[in-house]
Amino acid sequence: MPLGFVVAVSLATTDVIGNPVYGWHPENYQQVFSAAFLPPLFRSIWFASMATAICLLVGYPVAYTLARFGGRYKGMLVALIVLPWFVDYLVRIYAWVVMFDDHGVVNGILSRLGMHGSPPVRFLNTPWAVIGGLVYDYFPFMVLPLFAAIDHLDPRLIEAGKDLYGSPRQTFWRVTWPNTSQGILAGCVLVFLPAAGDFVTTEILGGPNTSMIGTLVQDQFSGGGYWPFGAALTVVLIALLSTLMVLYLRSTARASEGAAAW
Repeated sequence: MPLGFVVAVSLATTDVIGNPVYGWHPENYQQVFSAAFLPPLFRSIWFASMATAICLLVGYPVAYTLARFGGRYKGMLVALIVLPWFVDYLVRIYAWVVMFDDHGVVNGILSRLGMHGSPPVRFLNTPWAVIGGLVYDYFPFMVLPLFAAIDHLDPRLIEAGKDLYGSPRQTFWRVTWPNTSQGILAGCVLVFLPAAGDFVTTEILGGPNTSMIGTLVQDQFSGGGYWPFGAALTVVLIALLSTLMVLYLRSTARASEGAAAW
């Protein structure tokens, strides 16, 4: 019902006080793909893709180390990675502001070390601050499926690769990586989907040139915005993310069928 309401509003217009007047007005979607609003859409995809890539590059070694060498403590170590996520979302974001503000903790340390400038390094209001915040927010979503995939990998497969004179690098790329591909794909989907629709991170850590599509949607539904356009933006975003989810589910189904046949 909420999704149906959003679709109906996306095709509506408004009366003099801004309330939706339902009808057939597909021109709302033409505004979504206009030159003025495409940059935030592409920026959302870019930020989410970068955050996903960084989470994978950092998360895979972490998950591999925990699964292979964590021993009886690996459950506790995974819990320590997930634990910060239970802190309120806004508290975690504002903690970054305290650390990386122009007069924050990090710049204070850099000033004492002799770096000049006011501030020594500008962290906030940059694209990298937004990407860093997204990585920090959704990093556990990458580690958990990777850890599960690596932990369930039969160690005998790795030993077989070594017995066949495979170097550690060859064994990783030919044995470990392919056999954990479903965990990799699941982690990428779990990070990319919420990161693409995020708006709080860019609003707090970013600047006017880092707005994402989630920010535009939020602006349209608050502060006297135009609800039909905000709903059209939402429908387009849902369609993009749903396409990725369908591709992921089809890939998972094919992998399951292949495993069953094998």
